[in-house]
Amino acid sequence: MLWGPVVPAPTRNLQLPPQLSRRAVVVGAGSFGTAVAVLLARGGLRTTLQTRTPEQAAQLIATHVNETYLPNVELPQTLRIESLDAGLARADYVFLGVPSVGLRELIAALPERGLRPKTPIISLAKGLVGPEGSPPTLVLNEQFGAKRVACVGGPSHAQEMVTAGAGLVAASANEDLAQTIAGVFIRAGVVCEESNDPVGVELSGAAKNAAALAAGATQAQGLNAAGAAAGHIFAEVWRFAAQLGARPESMVGLAGTGDLVATVLAPGSRNRRAGELLAAGVRGEDIPARVGQAVESLETVPLLARALQRAQVEAPVTTGLSRLISGDLPLDDWVALVRTTVPPRARWRERRAGVWDRMRDRVTRRDHDA
Repeated sequence: MLWGPVVPAPTRNLQLPPQLSRRAVVVGAGSFGTAVAVLLARGGLRTTLQTRTPEQAAQLIATHVNETYLPNVELPQTLRIESLDAGLARADYVFLGVPSVGLRELIAALPERGLRPKTPIISLAKGLVGPEGSPPTLVLNEQFGAKRVACVGGPSHAQEMVTAGAGLVAASANEDLAQTIAGVFIRAGVVCEESNDPVGVELSGAAKNAAALAAGATQAQGLNAAGAAAGHIFAEVWRFAAQLGARPESMVGLAGTGDLVATVLAPGSRNRRAGELLAAGVRGEDIPARVGQAVESLETVPLLARALQRAQVEAPVTTGLSRLISGDLPLDDWVALVRTTVPPRARWRERRAGVWDRMRDRVTRRDHDA
């Protein structure tokens, strides 16, 4: 049963081609990439899921289930499976479903893999691109232009997306592109908000992963500490996002706090589990093997701390979390940092003089002149 009613896709300025006439390629067959491919196929696009290796493609073709990353979900019969070697020449939309740590290399290789000059590129990553810690859409904009670029955010636990629904956000500077992406997801039975704030949506996703990791690392010390850790990180990232022109509603909406709640509460949350393992003394570099998948926040937090520092944003908690991951800050010191950090003072608006203030000033000046 789907979450919420299935409503028609919005048609204003959409100019969508007939269903099954456009091709989408999802690059990366992890849990989120596979789930997105399933939804795109359900939403009427001729969809191909590209795997990292030919061996992985052969296994998915044989079983039609991604047992490693999305178990117990039968892939649609219409979903084509192939390896990355097949290229992108036939794609009308390209969705990048790889971890952000490998995103810059993949982006640079897109033209040589056959990407056509006007094909839109949609990032599914909820991390940042090294070495600067840039939001993925900004890196894509530099090479392809903002009108071809979009991203997807929001609470999107992969297993639940394809069985019960989700609350996605499709963000782009191109209104038609955001509407088209949202329309496909809506046709697949998934709520999808349109946004013109891709940087805000992406930094919200990065913040929620970092906050979930921080909450997991401190929850044994108390719920107040866990909540404070998450709150500090969201506030620190927001000050950075505002510098880049992002809007506050992105961080408090589906892409930010909505996704944070889903990530922290999910029984299989990789980011929260990674925080718990950090608190148990497991080294950051050993955690992915313990979790069984890549943990995006372990790569994102150091990049985030670096970006905040370069932007001269005061971010003691994010910086401390980065040091906890690297092993340079003991857990007790991390918890103490969370409990004692006081955010920057509020910027009080200058009080505007009222009518009585102005009258008093006139009387004062008159008496002085007399």
